[in-house]
Amino acid sequence: MTDFTPNIADHAQTLQPFRVMKILGEAKALERQGKDIIHMEIGEPDFESLECVHDAVKAALDQGKTHYTATLGLPELRQKLGEFYADFYRANVKSDNIMLTPGASSALQLALTALLNPGDKVLMSDPTYPCNRQFVQLLHGELVLLPVDASSDYQLTLAHLEEYWQEDIKAVMVASPSNPSGTVIEQDELIKMAQFAATKNAYFLVDEIYQGLVYDRPAESILSHAQRPDNVIVINSFSKFFNMTGWRLGWMVAPSHLMPVLERLGQNLFLCAPTPSQHGALHVLEPDALMQLEARRKTFERRRNTLFKAMQEAGIAPKVLPQGAFYLYWDVSDYTDNAEQFCSRLLAETGVAITPGTDFGTHKAQQHVRLAYTTSEKQLQKAVVKIRAFLDSLTL
Repeated sequence: MTDFTPNIADHAQTLQPFRVMKILGEAKALERQGKDIIHMEIGEPDFESLECVHDAVKAALDQGKTHYTATLGLPELRQKLGEFYADFYRANVKSDNIMLTPGASSALQLALTALLNPGDKVLMSDPTYPCNRQFVQLLHGELVLLPVDASSDYQLTLAHLEEYWQEDIKAVMVASPSNPSGTVIEQDELIKMAQFAATKNAYFLVDEIYQGLVYDRPAESILSHAQRPDNVIVINSFSKFFNMTGWRLGWMVAPSHLMPVLERLGQNLFLCAPTPSQHGALHVLEPDALMQLEARRKTFERRRNTLFKAMQEAGIAPKVLPQGAFYLYWDVSDYTDNAEQFCSRLLAETGVAITPGTDFGTHKAQQHVRLAYTTSEKQLQKAVVKIRAFLDSLTL
Protein backbone atom coordinates (compact mmCIF):
# COMPACT_ATOMS: atom_id res chain seq x y z
CA MET A 1 0.00 0.00 0.00
CA THR A 2 1.25 3.50 -0.88
CA ASP A 3 1.89 5.63 2.18
CA PHE A 4 -0.10 8.83 2.34
CA THR A 5 0.44 11.62 4.86
CA PRO A 6 -2.58 13.89 5.42
CA ASN A 7 -1.76 17.55 4.90
CA ILE A 8 -4.74 19.70 5.87
CA ALA A 9 -4.60 23.46 5.31
CA ASP A 10 -3.42 25.46 8.31
CA HIS A 11 -6.38 27.84 8.14
CA ALA A 12 -8.78 24.89 8.27
CA GLN A 13 -6.91 23.25 11.14
CA THR A 14 -7.07 26.38 13.25
CA LEU A 15 -10.80 26.92 12.71
CA GLN A 16 -12.52 26.80 16.09
CA PRO A 17 -15.57 24.57 16.70
CA PHE A 18 -18.87 25.82 18.06
CA ARG A 19 -18.59 24.90 21.74
CA VAL A 20 -22.35 24.97 22.01
CA MET A 21 -22.40 21.82 19.88
CA LYS A 22 -20.36 20.02 22.54
CA ILE A 23 -22.92 21.04 25.16
CA LEU A 24 -25.74 19.96 22.86
CA GLY A 25 -24.08 16.59 22.31
CA GLU A 26 -23.69 16.06 26.05
CA ALA A 27 -27.32 17.10 26.60
CA LYS A 28 -28.60 14.69 23.95
CA ALA A 29 -26.55 11.87 25.47
CA LEU A 30 -28.08 12.55 28.89
CA GLU A 31 -31.56 12.59 27.33
CA ARG A 32 -30.92 9.17 25.81
CA GLN A 33 -30.15 7.98 29.33
CA GLY A 34 -33.57 9.21 30.44
CA LYS A 35 -32.52 12.49 32.10
CA ASP A 36 -34.81 15.52 31.85
CA ILE A 37 -32.98 18.33 30.02
CA ILE A 38 -33.94 21.99 29.76
CA HIS A 39 -32.47 23.20 26.48
CA MET A 40 -31.29 26.81 26.68
CA GLU A 41 -28.13 26.37 24.62
CA ILE A 42 -29.05 26.42 20.92
CA GLY A 43 -29.95 29.70 19.22
CA GLU A 44 -32.97 28.36 17.40
CA PRO A 45 -36.68 29.15 17.82
CA ASP A 46 -38.57 26.20 19.26
CA PHE A 47 -41.48 26.91 16.90
CA GLU A 48 -41.89 24.96 13.68
CA SER A 49 -41.97 26.87 10.41
CA LEU A 50 -45.43 28.17 9.54
CA GLU A 51 -47.97 25.93 7.84
CA CYS A 52 -48.16 28.33 4.89
CA VAL A 53 -44.47 27.63 4.21
CA HIS A 54 -45.11 23.88 4.16
CA ASP A 55 -48.12 24.28 1.86
CA ALA A 56 -46.22 26.56 -0.53
CA VAL A 57 -43.28 24.19 -0.75
CA LYS A 58 -45.57 21.20 -1.34
CA ALA A 59 -47.31 23.10 -4.13
CA ALA A 60 -43.96 24.07 -5.67
CA LEU A 61 -42.84 20.43 -5.60
CA ASP A 62 -46.09 19.27 -7.19
CA GLN A 63 -45.58 21.86 -9.95
CA GLY A 64 -42.02 20.68 -10.59
CA LYS A 65 -40.40 23.87 -9.33
CA THR A 66 -37.22 22.09 -8.27
CA HIS A 67 -34.68 23.49 -10.71
CA TYR A 68 -31.98 26.09 -10.13
CA THR A 69 -33.09 29.67 -9.77
CA ALA A 70 -31.03 32.65 -10.85
CA THR A 71 -28.01 33.10 -8.60
CA LEU A 72 -29.43 36.29 -7.10
CA GLY A 73 -32.65 34.44 -6.28
CA LEU A 74 -36.24 34.26 -7.49
CA PRO A 75 -37.12 37.67 -8.96
CA GLU A 76 -40.55 37.56 -7.31
CA LEU A 77 -39.00 36.88 -3.87
CA ARG A 78 -36.51 39.71 -4.26
CA GLN A 79 -39.40 41.99 -5.22
CA LYS A 80 -41.42 40.73 -2.27
CA LEU A 81 -38.55 41.48 0.10
CA GLY A 82 -38.34 45.02 -1.27
CA GLU A 83 -42.05 45.45 -0.53
CA PHE A 84 -41.54 43.97 2.95
CA TYR A 85 -38.86 46.55 3.71
CA ALA A 86 -41.20 49.32 2.60
CA ASP A 87 -44.12 48.10 4.71
CA PHE A 88 -42.26 46.81 7.79
CA TYR A 89 -39.35 49.25 8.07
CA ARG A 90 -40.41 52.21 5.91
CA ALA A 91 -37.24 51.57 3.92
CA ASN A 92 -36.72 52.05 0.21
CA VAL A 93 -34.85 48.94 -0.91
CA LYS A 94 -34.68 48.05 -4.59
CA SER A 95 -34.95 44.40 -5.54
CA ASP A 96 -31.83 44.84 -7.70
CA ASN A 97 -29.86 45.29 -4.46
CA ILE A 98 -31.13 42.08 -2.84
CA MET A 99 -29.43 38.69 -3.13
CA LEU A 100 -30.83 35.42 -1.75
CA THR A 101 -28.29 33.04 -0.19
CA PRO A 102 -28.22 29.57 1.43
CA GLY A 103 -28.56 30.97 4.96
CA ALA A 104 -27.23 34.21 6.39
CA SER A 105 -23.79 32.67 6.98
CA SER A 106 -23.39 32.29 3.22
CA ALA A 107 -24.31 35.95 2.78
CA LEU A 108 -21.68 36.90 5.34
CA GLN A 109 -19.06 34.70 3.68
CA LEU A 110 -19.93 36.14 0.30
CA ALA A 111 -19.71 39.75 1.45
CA LEU A 112 -16.36 39.28 3.16
CA THR A 113 -14.97 37.39 0.15
CA ALA A 114 -15.95 40.34 -2.03
CA LEU A 115 -14.27 42.85 0.27
CA LEU A 116 -11.13 41.39 1.80
CA ASN A 117 -7.63 40.99 0.49
CA PRO A 118 -5.10 39.11 2.66
CA GLY A 119 -4.00 41.37 5.48
CA ASP A 120 -7.06 43.63 5.37
CA LYS A 121 -8.38 44.39 8.84
CA VAL A 122 -11.95 43.91 10.07
CA LEU A 123 -13.08 45.60 13.26
CA MET A 124 -15.71 43.93 15.44
CA SER A 125 -16.71 43.59 19.06
CA ASP A 126 -15.56 40.92 21.48
CA PRO A 127 -17.90 39.10 22.20
CA THR A 128 -19.45 38.50 18.79
CA TYR A 129 -21.01 35.72 16.74
CA PRO A 130 -18.29 33.07 16.12
CA CYS A 131 -18.55 32.98 12.31
CA ASN A 132 -17.63 36.66 12.10
CA ARG A 133 -14.14 35.88 13.35
CA GLN A 134 -13.77 32.58 11.55
CA PHE A 135 -14.65 33.87 8.08
CA VAL A 136 -12.19 36.75 8.36
CA GLN A 137 -9.44 34.34 9.35
CA LEU A 138 -10.30 31.92 6.53
CA LEU A 139 -9.82 34.81 4.10
CA HIS A 140 -6.47 35.63 5.73
CA GLY A 141 -7.77 38.94 7.01
CA GLU A 142 -6.68 40.46 10.28
CA LEU A 143 -9.07 40.75 13.21
CA VAL A 144 -9.32 43.95 15.23
CA LEU A 145 -11.33 42.83 18.26
CA LEU A 146 -12.56 45.55 20.61
CA PRO A 147 -13.50 44.32 24.10
CA VAL A 148 -16.98 45.46 25.13
CA ASP A 149 -18.95 44.90 28.32
CA ALA A 150 -22.20 45.77 30.03
CA SER A 151 -21.28 49.48 30.14
CA SER A 152 -21.99 49.69 26.38
CA ASP A 153 -24.58 46.88 26.36
CA TYR A 154 -21.90 44.61 24.86
CA GLN A 155 -22.02 46.69 21.67
CA LEU A 156 -19.58 48.84 19.71
CA THR A 157 -20.19 52.59 19.75
CA LEU A 158 -19.10 55.53 17.65
CA ALA A 159 -16.70 56.46 20.46
CA HIS A 160 -15.07 53.03 20.14
CA LEU A 161 -14.51 53.54 16.41
CA GLU A 162 -13.09 57.01 16.89
CA GLU A 163 -10.71 55.96 19.66
CA TYR A 164 -9.45 52.65 18.32
CA TRP A 165 -9.43 53.16 14.55
CA GLN A 166 -6.43 51.71 12.73
CA GLU A 167 -5.04 52.04 9.24
CA ASP A 168 -5.98 49.30 6.78
CA ILE A 169 -9.37 48.58 8.38
CA LYS A 170 -11.50 47.53 5.42
CA ALA A 171 -14.76 46.80 7.23
CA VAL A 172 -16.64 47.16 10.50
CA MET A 173 -19.06 44.43 11.58
CA VAL A 174 -21.93 44.95 14.03
CA ALA A 175 -25.13 43.11 14.91
CA SER A 176 -28.35 44.66 16.15
CA PRO A 177 -29.89 42.85 17.97
CA SER A 178 -26.75 40.90 18.75
CA ASN A 179 -25.78 37.35 19.52
CA PRO A 180 -24.89 36.66 22.35
CA SER A 181 -26.28 39.65 24.26
CA GLY A 182 -29.62 40.40 22.57
CA THR A 183 -28.88 44.13 22.79
CA VAL A 184 -29.39 46.72 20.05
CA ILE A 185 -27.51 49.73 18.74
CA GLU A 186 -29.77 52.76 18.57
CA GLN A 187 -30.43 53.89 15.01
CA ASP A 188 -28.94 57.37 15.46
CA GLU A 189 -25.73 55.80 16.71
CA LEU A 190 -25.74 53.15 14.00
CA ILE A 191 -25.95 55.60 11.12
CA LYS A 192 -23.24 57.79 12.65
CA MET A 193 -20.99 54.72 12.86
CA ALA A 194 -21.66 53.92 9.20
CA GLN A 195 -20.88 57.51 8.22
CA PHE A 196 -17.66 57.46 10.23
CA ALA A 197 -16.58 54.22 8.52
CA ALA A 198 -17.35 55.80 5.14
CA THR A 199 -15.02 58.71 5.91
CA LYS A 200 -12.31 56.08 6.44
CA ASN A 201 -13.23 54.33 3.17
CA ALA A 202 -14.37 51.23 5.07
CA TYR A 203 -17.48 49.13 4.62
CA PHE A 204 -20.10 48.79 7.38
CA LEU A 205 -21.70 45.33 7.70
CA VAL A 206 -24.84 45.13 9.80
CA ASP A 207 -26.20 41.77 10.91
CA GLU A 208 -29.96 42.26 11.23
CA ILE A 209 -31.01 38.61 11.41
CA TYR A 210 -32.78 39.17 14.73
CA GLN A 211 -34.57 42.34 13.60
CA GLY A 212 -38.28 41.85 14.02
CA LEU A 213 -37.57 40.02 17.28
CA VAL A 214 -37.33 43.21 19.36
CA TYR A 215 -39.14 44.18 22.55
CA ASP A 216 -40.49 47.43 24.00
CA ARG A 217 -39.61 49.15 20.73
CA PRO A 218 -40.46 49.07 17.02
CA ALA A 219 -38.50 46.96 14.56
CA GLU A 220 -35.89 49.11 12.82
CA SER A 221 -33.34 48.81 10.03
CA ILE A 222 -30.40 50.94 9.04
CA LEU A 223 -31.83 50.68 5.51
CA SER A 224 -34.62 53.07 6.48
CA HIS A 225 -32.08 55.93 6.50
CA ALA A 226 -32.36 57.55 3.09
CA GLN A 227 -29.01 59.31 3.53
CA ARG A 228 -27.05 56.21 4.51
CA PRO A 229 -23.64 56.06 2.84
CA ASP A 230 -22.85 53.63 0.04
CA ASN A 231 -20.72 51.45 2.32
CA VAL A 232 -23.62 49.74 4.14
CA ILE A 233 -24.22 46.01 3.69
CA VAL A 234 -27.06 44.32 5.57
CA ILE A 235 -27.20 40.59 6.29
CA ASN A 236 -30.54 39.00 7.12
CA SER A 237 -32.19 35.61 7.31
CA PHE A 238 -35.45 33.73 7.22
CA SER A 239 -34.25 31.66 10.20
CA LYS A 240 -34.91 33.61 13.38
CA PHE A 241 -37.89 35.98 13.12
CA PHE A 242 -39.42 33.90 10.31
CA ASN A 243 -38.80 30.53 12.07
CA MET A 244 -37.29 28.83 8.99
CA THR A 245 -33.94 27.65 10.39
CA GLY A 246 -33.72 24.30 8.62
CA TRP A 247 -34.74 25.73 5.26
CA ARG A 248 -31.34 27.48 5.01
CA LEU A 249 -32.34 30.74 3.39
CA GLY A 250 -30.86 34.17 3.99
CA TRP A 251 -30.35 37.35 2.05
CA MET A 252 -28.13 40.36 1.68
CA VAL A 253 -28.82 43.96 0.76
CA ALA A 254 -25.75 45.51 -0.82
CA PRO A 255 -24.78 48.68 -2.72
CA SER A 256 -25.20 48.52 -6.49
CA HIS A 257 -21.45 48.58 -7.13
CA LEU A 258 -21.06 45.26 -5.30
CA MET A 259 -23.89 43.32 -6.94
CA PRO A 260 -21.99 42.11 -10.05
CA VAL A 261 -19.09 40.67 -8.04
CA LEU A 262 -21.47 39.15 -5.47
CA GLU A 263 -23.36 37.45 -8.29
CA ARG A 264 -20.13 36.04 -9.77
CA LEU A 265 -19.02 34.79 -6.36
CA GLY A 266 -22.41 33.21 -5.76
CA GLN A 267 -22.26 31.42 -9.11
CA ASN A 268 -18.99 29.83 -8.04
CA LEU A 269 -19.62 29.22 -4.34
CA PHE A 270 -23.19 27.87 -4.26
CA LEU A 271 -24.90 28.64 -7.61
CA CYS A 272 -28.23 29.53 -5.94
CA ALA A 273 -30.20 29.28 -2.71
CA PRO A 274 -32.50 26.25 -2.30
CA THR A 275 -35.41 26.61 -4.70
CA PRO A 276 -38.13 25.05 -2.50
CA SER A 277 -37.12 27.28 0.38
CA GLN A 278 -37.46 30.37 -1.78
CA HIS A 279 -41.00 29.40 -2.77
CA GLY A 280 -41.87 28.85 0.88
CA ALA A 281 -40.41 32.23 1.85
CA LEU A 282 -42.67 33.99 -0.62
CA HIS A 283 -45.62 33.09 1.57
CA VAL A 284 -44.06 33.82 4.96
CA LEU A 285 -43.98 37.50 3.92
CA GLU A 286 -47.76 37.67 3.47
CA PRO A 287 -49.85 39.68 6.00
CA ASP A 288 -51.51 36.61 7.58
CA ALA A 289 -48.13 34.96 8.12
CA LEU A 290 -46.67 38.13 9.60
CA MET A 291 -49.57 38.25 12.07
CA GLN A 292 -48.70 34.72 13.23
CA LEU A 293 -45.05 35.69 13.56
CA GLU A 294 -46.02 38.73 15.61
CA ALA A 295 -47.84 36.42 18.03
CA ARG A 296 -44.68 34.35 18.34
CA ARG A 297 -42.62 37.51 18.92
CA LYS A 298 -44.91 38.36 21.83
CA THR A 299 -44.29 34.87 23.20
CA PHE A 300 -40.54 35.48 23.15
CA GLU A 301 -41.09 38.83 24.86
CA ARG A 302 -43.04 37.16 27.65
CA ARG A 303 -40.30 34.57 27.99
CA ARG A 304 -37.64 37.25 28.23
CA ASN A 305 -39.60 39.02 30.96
CA THR A 306 -40.25 35.77 32.83
CA LEU A 307 -36.61 34.67 32.72
CA PHE A 308 -35.18 38.05 33.67
CA LYS A 309 -37.65 38.49 36.54
CA ALA A 310 -36.99 34.98 37.85
CA MET A 311 -33.25 35.62 37.81
CA GLN A 312 -33.76 38.96 39.58
CA GLU A 313 -35.81 37.31 42.29
CA ALA A 314 -33.16 34.60 42.64
CA GLY A 315 -30.47 37.26 43.08
CA ILE A 316 -28.64 36.37 39.88
CA ALA A 317 -29.93 38.93 37.37
CA PRO A 318 -27.80 39.69 34.29
CA LYS A 319 -26.43 43.22 34.15
CA VAL A 320 -28.24 44.02 30.89
CA LEU A 321 -31.85 43.46 29.88
CA PRO A 322 -31.85 42.36 26.23
CA GLN A 323 -33.93 44.39 23.80
CA GLY A 324 -34.16 41.69 21.14
CA ALA A 325 -33.29 38.21 19.86
CA PHE A 326 -33.80 35.43 22.44
CA TYR A 327 -30.62 35.55 24.53
CA LEU A 328 -29.35 36.71 27.90
CA TYR A 329 -25.60 37.19 28.36
CA TRP A 330 -24.86 36.53 32.02
CA ASP A 331 -21.72 37.50 33.94
CA VAL A 332 -20.89 34.53 36.18
CA SER A 333 -17.55 35.86 37.45
CA ASP A 334 -18.81 35.64 41.03
CA TYR A 335 -19.02 31.87 40.62
CA THR A 336 -16.37 30.74 38.14
CA ASP A 337 -13.44 31.67 35.94
CA ASN A 338 -14.02 28.66 33.69
CA ALA A 339 -17.30 29.02 31.81
CA GLU A 340 -16.89 25.77 29.89
CA GLN A 341 -16.47 23.75 33.06
CA PHE A 342 -19.33 25.69 34.64
CA CYS A 343 -21.68 24.81 31.77
CA SER A 344 -20.65 21.15 31.75
CA ARG A 345 -21.16 20.80 35.49
CA LEU A 346 -24.47 22.66 35.40
CA LEU A 347 -25.71 20.31 32.70
CA ALA A 348 -24.48 17.15 34.43
CA GLU A 349 -25.81 18.09 37.86
CA THR A 350 -29.07 19.86 37.00
CA GLY A 351 -29.97 19.08 33.38
CA VAL A 352 -29.89 22.77 32.37
CA ALA A 353 -28.01 23.30 29.09
CA ILE A 354 -26.50 26.75 28.42
CA THR A 355 -23.59 28.03 26.31
CA PRO A 356 -20.15 29.15 27.53
CA GLY A 357 -18.99 32.63 26.62
CA THR A 358 -15.90 31.16 24.99
CA ASP A 359 -17.95 30.57 21.84
CA PHE A 360 -18.16 34.32 21.34
CA GLY A 361 -14.62 35.60 21.89
CA THR A 362 -11.91 35.94 24.49
CA HIS A 363 -12.75 39.10 26.47
CA LYS A 364 -13.95 37.84 29.86
CA ALA A 365 -15.37 34.89 27.95
CA GLN A 366 -14.61 32.45 30.75
CA GLN A 367 -16.71 34.62 33.06
CA HIS A 368 -19.82 34.75 30.86
CA VAL A 369 -22.49 32.34 29.65
CA ARG A 370 -25.39 32.71 27.22
CA LEU A 371 -28.92 31.60 28.03
CA ALA A 372 -31.42 31.15 25.19
CA TYR A 373 -35.07 31.56 26.16
CA THR A 374 -36.24 29.21 23.43
CA THR A 375 -38.38 27.07 25.69
CA SER A 376 -41.60 27.54 27.67
CA GLU A 377 -41.99 30.00 30.54
CA LYS A 378 -42.57 27.08 32.90
CA GLN A 379 -39.29 25.48 31.84
CA LEU A 380 -37.46 28.80 32.19
CA GLN A 381 -38.70 29.24 35.74
CA LYS A 382 -37.74 25.66 36.52
CA ALA A 383 -34.28 26.27 35.06
CA VAL A 384 -33.68 29.30 37.30
CA VAL A 385 -34.57 27.26 40.40
CA LYS A 386 -32.08 24.61 39.33
CA ILE A 387 -29.37 27.18 38.53
CA ARG A 388 -29.83 28.90 41.91
CA ALA A 389 -29.54 25.55 43.72
CA PHE A 390 -26.41 24.73 41.70
CA LEU A 391 -24.81 28.06 42.62
CA ASP A 392 -25.63 27.51 46.27
CA SER A 393 -23.91 24.13 46.10
CA LEU A 394 -20.73 25.79 44.80
CA THR A 395 -20.42 27.87 47.98
CA LEU A 396 -20.91 24.99 50.43
